[in-house]
Amino acid sequence: MKYFTPLFTIILFLFSCNPNIDGDAENTEIKQEAIENTPQNGDIIFQTSKSSQSQAIQLATHSDYSHMGIIYELKGQKYVYEAVQPVKFTLLKKWINRGKDGHYVIKRLKNAAEILTPETLMQMKKVGEKFIGKDYDLYFEWSNDKIYCSELVWKIYKEGAGIEIGELEELSNFDLTNNIVKQKMKERYGDRIPMNEKVISPADMFDSDKLELVLGN
Repeated sequence: MKYFTPLFTIILFLFSCNPNIDGDAENTEIKQEAIENTPQNGDIIFQTSKSSQSQAIQLATHSDYSHMGIIYELKGQKYVYEAVQPVKFTLLKKWINRGKDGHYVIKRLKNAAEILTPETLMQMKKVGEKFIGKDYDLYFEWSNDKIYCSELVWKIYKEGAGIEIGELEELSNFDLTNNIVKQKMKERYGDRIPMNEKVISPADMFDSDKLELVLGN
């Protein structure tokens, strides 16, 4: 009967362990990717709303996205803080299902791990608290009396983190030529359309080079 030598046993052990080492490394990478692609505090989520004004917003901004919010984790569950009627927290799953075809896109501030510290996120939440329960702003006015979806997220980032995501525009900068848009504007403003009103749209924020894609469907 032949016996393994001590040296042969060591070599056999080393070679038999190497696949496990590679597997552990691969699993670590997969876990890290899963963490990075999981919605995190401060992420911004976009969808196509089913509201009556959604198509007009899409046509005026040349974008698929007409509604948005900011993601927070509360008591172990993910919520979207959004400006609807009224401003409130909505469970992430419920928010996604409410959009057209359940489609959504989540974007994240570049270098969020360094910029969105626990202290900054706390400040952002504090800024957001002053809007909770406020009415939705149908007239897209740049005030804190009422507020619309992209305005809410923009102000939370601006006042809470000192970051402007997307450039503010005037209402006159949007494409108001489509009849659907004209009709909606007529319903809202009559003959007094505030062309010089300061506005931030979901499209402006979606296209910001300060954000990167996290996930979507």
